[in-house]
Amino acid sequence: MGDDIMGDIHGQAGKLKALLKQLGYRERMGAWRHPERSARFAGDLIDRGPGQLETLDVVRRMVDAGSTDAIMGNLEFNGIAYATQDPERPGEHLRTRGPGNHARHRAFLDEVVVDSAVHREWVQWFMTLPLWIETDQVRRVHACRHPALMAAIADRLGPGNTLTPELVPAASRKDSVAVVAVEASCKGLEIALPAPVSFTDKQGIVRHRTRVRWWDSAIARYDQAKPVFFGHYWFSGRPGVISATACCVDYSAALPGEPRVAYRFDGEDALCSDKVVAVRA
Repeated sequence: MGDDIMGDIHGQAGKLKALLKQLGYRERMGAWRHPERSARFAGDLIDRGPGQLETLDVVRRMVDAGSTDAIMGNLEFNGIAYATQDPERPGEHLRTRGPGNHARHRAFLDEVVVDSAVHREWVQWFMTLPLWIETDQVRRVHACRHPALMAAIADRLGPGNTLTPELVPAASRKDSVAVVAVEASCKGLEIALPAPVSFTDKQGIVRHRTRVRWWDSAIARYDQAKPVFFGHYWFSGRPGVISATACCVDYSAALPGEPRVAYRFDGEDALCSDKVVAVRA
């Protein structure tokens, strides 16, 4: 059995199904299945795209079928915080429900309807998604693998490296170890750019901070003991591996014309770009 490690979906149900078909998956007995392989989703299932509930239904059915898993992205964590009341501020939520945050979640919220039973059901399902997964052969995380920060919250996590109801508020407070650790896993590490340096990202937003290339052993000293797969970083250009031990499977699938990407992993120690599959349709 091989693993197909899938990049961020962002509610792009059409691209998801096109990639599954390209990889040889077919709908059988209520779920997309492959006779010899398993799909492994890298998080950010929601927001931005036109098929939020369709995407979630496809992934959840695959997970429930038993041969697929998914990890938590920053958008799923943001969705949990948006839906969770703040125990220290009655009537408020852990992620403030102002116009800005609502706009960021609009694609998802418009389909589930805020605070409906459907909304609550999906948020509870998000809570079952692990922050990271590590096996004897491979490591997977949505944004950044940081061993020290992972260890700092390990004893506060639920089974399978999942969030607990007690950890969610702590992971939403500024300047706490929990928020730094969860944000590192889901959103990556960032540093401030020296003034007046800035850049405009693919969404047209001017940024004064930039993400750290934590996977680069020359910069952050990733130990390279096992291959690591991650999403989140909106790579550009021809999809391929970064190195023999690192692969980003996020190539801006949320944007029109950009591809959904997967890596066909078969237990190899050295990753190869020839095993990256991309579908734009």
